[in-house]
Amino acid sequence: MKTFPMFLQMAGRRVTVVGGGEQAAQKVRLLLKTEAQIIVHADDLDPELEGLRDAGKITQASAVVTQADFTDRALVFIATGCPGADAASHAVAKAAGAVVNVVDQPDLCDAITPSIVDRDPVVVAIGTEGTAPVLARQIKTKIEQQLEPRLGDLAALAGRLRDLAATRLGPRDRRDLWRWVFNGPVRDAHARGAERDAAKQIKTAIETGEFSREQGGSVALVGAGPGAKDLITLRGVQRLQEADIIFYDRLVDPDILELARRDAERVYVGKAPGNHSWPQDKISNILVSAAKQGKRVVRLKCGDPGIFARGLEEAEALAAAGIAFEIVPGVTAATAACAAQNRFLTERQEIDAVIMTTGRTATNDGPPEWLSELRPGTRVCLYMGVHSAVELQEHLLKSQYVDQIQIEVVAEAQTDRQKTVDCGVRDLMTALAENEITGTAILSVVLRKSAAAAANPPLRLIDTAS
Repeated sequence: MKTFPMFLQMAGRRVTVVGGGEQAAQKVRLLLKTEAQIIVHADDLDPELEGLRDAGKITQASAVVTQADFTDRALVFIATGCPGADAASHAVAKAAGAVVNVVDQPDLCDAITPSIVDRDPVVVAIGTEGTAPVLARQIKTKIEQQLEPRLGDLAALAGRLRDLAATRLGPRDRRDLWRWVFNGPVRDAHARGAERDAAKQIKTAIETGEFSREQGGSVALVGAGPGAKDLITLRGVQRLQEADIIFYDRLVDPDILELARRDAERVYVGKAPGNHSWPQDKISNILVSAAKQGKRVVRLKCGDPGIFARGLEEAEALAAAGIAFEIVPGVTAATAACAAQNRFLTERQEIDAVIMTTGRTATNDGPPEWLSELRPGTRVCLYMGVHSAVELQEHLLKSQYVDQIQIEVVAEAQTDRQKTVDCGVRDLMTALAENEITGTAILSVVLRKSAAAAANPPLRLIDTAS
């Protein structure tokens, strides 16, 4: 970011606006939403500013400015409409050490005015660093439509009741309370104008401690996606923000953990191939233990928790202990690998069967079972397949389709370390070595219908009668 978003304390502070025309009036309209003291330097004011001055909402001062007029100001806006006068006032303001915004001159701006969605005290600021104000206004319009007009009043009500909630409820119950307030019937009632009823519901909930919430602990088995933090689902982000404790894997991008609450406990339970520092039964037991303590638990897994992620073992342990759990699906590595190459798992008239399997079976005796299913129109996605690439190549070399099979390799898909390789069966090991692919990767064995048909054209009858 070239600019840093921040909300400034304005109550009781002074703001200087240089200029008395429409541009200055636009800035004053924004400032009137704050509790700042507004001083407008201009000899002549437009009618709107005159009315504000006469109503005592702004103070008019001389158009001739000195450093003293810019000293100890929260902000300075310069909007005379004259480039020369703006530049001169800017120089004086900077000499006084002020933070300055010069209207329509971004090179002279220390601060840029964002587009604002105002539901005081809820304020949303949208900025594009001055590059696309039209886009900022479009985003503002969408957010305006999403946030009900009375939302700020509900937030203010919650603020007035926070101290009462703090004296009656513990930290976990307070989080549950406010989640209930902002995600359920209280918010709905307030939005339709039943403000007294909404306030009564909140006060009763605080006094009695009875409101819609999860009793005891719970566990969410959350798929983090293949790597990039923006590929986790919205539900997954929500569960992270609700969690008291998060158990995460080796392959989970650390940036994803930044989506969680700051005070949520984070526990690494990573397992590397051949080095299971946390055995699966230990992980399952600690999930049960944390939930029994009343904690809201997230088990964060790379990819999808239901695809080669040992999610079943954990779910069975939770069910056996009577712990409520939820499965939040994620983008699995096979899908991410294809997307990384601008390809698709299935292709109309070319690939109509997808097999997801691992490079090694539990016994690893003989050829893999999927090899007998490899026929034209099939894609086989091999998870953890690099370490068994030698055996894979040996088996595929015996296939009748060996020269029509395409191997697609994507290592560390959807990360900045991503590598992609296409090769034939005979070139697999050379391709892996040349591209230094030794770890996490998806190997896809692809046999398209058109490739197989070209190698085995149908018989044709030849007319020799003539």
